Amino acid sequence: MKKPIGASKKDNLVPVPDFGQRMVDKTNAQTLGKREIVASLDREFSRLHQQAGALISATSIDVLYVVPKQEGVSFSQQLPAIGESILRGAAAIEQTFGGITANLWDDPFEWTLPEYLSTPAKIREHLGEVDATRQRAFASFTDDACLLKHVAVPSGGTRPLIDLLLETLLKAASFQTQALVTLKILSGISTPGFII
Repeated sequence: MKKPIGASKKDNLVPVPDFGQRMVDKTNAQTLGKREIVASLDREFSRLHQQAGALISATSIDVLYVVPKQEGVSFSQQLPAIGESILRGAAAIEQTFGGITANLWDDPFEWTLPEYLSTPAKIREHLGEVDATRQRAFASFTDDACLLKHVAVPSGGTRPLIDLLLETLLKAASFQTQALVTLKILSGISTPGFII
């Protein structure tokens, strides 16, 4: 029997039997699982990829690049077309993971032309290429501790990897939300084969 910590002989505490089990004092969030946080982030990026593909598949080519009419909204605050929003989300992901894996921090949206990516099939193909870049980066993350490492960013400074990944996830999710809102606005257009 062990005496509870902080107990004196006067205390009427029931002694707790010691079954040879010891608590590991050095257990913390990083030691719970070697890649639990990495795996969680990977799942969220994968989920975004799957949702973007499903959204593009549900969008008719006739409305892919249609900007919805929005009265009373300034030009700078108008929702972009579905295709543009999805490509901007993919560009955010590609820029981050291209920067991490190849130190290539250029904005991919600058060379991702809607003229080339003019059909849902071409956009899905592009999304697959972006996801492959993301998967290569996640395969290089050895454990959760590597998320605390600082990476050089285009602004010249450094940032913790986890901050960069979370910011990218939020940015891509925001673009995807814009695409969903645009799809909802455009859903009144009766286009053959248009599925919501």
